[in-house]
Amino acid sequence: MLTRKPFETAAPEAVGIRSADILDYIDALERSQTEMHGLMIMRHGKLCAQGWWAPFAPEVRHGLQSHTKTYAATAVGIAYTEGLVKLDERIIDIFPEDAPENPSENLKLLTVRDVLCMGCGMDEMPRNSAHWIRDFLHIPVNHKPGTTYMYNSSGSTLLGSIVRKKTGLGLHDYLTPRLFNKIGIDPDNLRWLRMADGIEVGGGGLFATTEDNFRLMKLYADGGVWEGERILAEDYVRLATTNQNDSATEAKNNPEASDNFLGYGFQIWMCKPRGAYRADGAMGQFSIVLPEQDMIIGITETAVGAHWAQSTLNITWDFIEKVTAQSALPEDPEAYGALQRKLARLNIGNPPCQPYSPMVPVISGKTFRMDSGHFTPFAGNFMTGEGPDDIVRFALDFDVYGCIWRFETKSGRTEAVRVGTGGARFTNLLGKSEDCTQLYLCDAYWPEDDVFEMHCRWLETCLQDVYRLHFAPDGKVEIDVSNNSPFRFGKIEPVTAHME
Repeated sequence: MLTRKPFETAAPEAVGIRSADILDYIDALERSQTEMHGLMIMRHGKLCAQGWWAPFAPEVRHGLQSHTKTYAATAVGIAYTEGLVKLDERIIDIFPEDAPENPSENLKLLTVRDVLCMGCGMDEMPRNSAHWIRDFLHIPVNHKPGTTYMYNSSGSTLLGSIVRKKTGLGLHDYLTPRLFNKIGIDPDNLRWLRMADGIEVGGGGLFATTEDNFRLMKLYADGGVWEGERILAEDYVRLATTNQNDSATEAKNNPEASDNFLGYGFQIWMCKPRGAYRADGAMGQFSIVLPEQDMIIGITETAVGAHWAQSTLNITWDFIEKVTAQSALPEDPEAYGALQRKLARLNIGNPPCQPYSPMVPVISGKTFRMDSGHFTPFAGNFMTGEGPDDIVRFALDFDVYGCIWRFETKSGRTEAVRVGTGGARFTNLLGKSEDCTQLYLCDAYWPEDDVFEMHCRWLETCLQDVYRLHFAPDGKVEIDVSNNSPFRFGKIEPVTAHME
């Protein structure tokens, strides 16, 4: 049964933080080139600030990307605590049926510990397939395991397969009674991308809330104990949260992400503040533990590019330097009140408004057939190997609220998506309840008489597509497609359609 007790709360001054400093921190984050979604700050075990930028919200799950890896490593840690997995176990002994007939000497040395700390010794990793574990074990291990660092998301997913091999349970089913129910993560609200063999994508496929991530890392901050019950072995937590593999070579692949050069634990990164560590997902999903300050900070956001994700960390370290008091500060009702008002009014900003164009009566209700390119909300995912489900025909039916974007995809899927043109977003509920993402927010406006620009975002992700439809008098339309995803499937090609 799920047990979820709310965190104890306190004014920032009560835990030695100035409300004015948190206000400055939030302002700095909002001024940076990121789009903030959620923020939680805890000190001395008390939650002293939390807020979400509408339309994001506390219980709306969020794509975690590589923050998922820490959940996968936690599953291995629990299995280790239960005596089911040993850190020095060889991978070929766990998966003998998938190992080469004559494994290399380096492959023979590859252990669970090496996989946990990104020390597999490989220079590449396989893509998804029905036999991806076999493919993983047939990739050359060019370096002695544990002696080099390569960010290996397939290895992270292998962690879940290790748990499944030992217990017969996938990550979700294994973690539900042992972790989620105990620390207050609602398993029914989680969603997972899956590999071709059904295992969860432990390298980046989980959708969870800001607070779910926060609770996970509080478990590590508290040494693996939750409300008096040990969930993770003390030695596993110590290893997971301290440097087990130097990651300085990341400077070659990701030179702007300077906090990635400081070392790696068990699917956990080391940070610039002394003793600090974080779970980290692409586009700025951070759950940061700062032992010396007795603080935890949780962030969900859209940071496009490593530079802006690092900017969020740099802004956070600037804020941390201001936290010097160990005990309560004098109350500051004015600053605290200003902070509370700020937290209650967070918003990503309103969309542009221009609902009028002489083109509306010309195109409204007309059907357009696609001629070339990818034009679809269902863009696929490189981790699962799914390709885009392209739209084959579409129509825009305009009314006083905006328009209804009707379309049919090549798989036969049909949708009627409400798009707001009055300066507000419409929220659509698409697909099935078990889908990873269902909330689809859409707004649009006419920046020019013949150009209709739609902004469409899956709320449970960091991702937004922008479609600029250029309508020609002869019934042809050219569509400029752009998006903010570093993981977009395939290349963006010219997109054209014509009125039927």
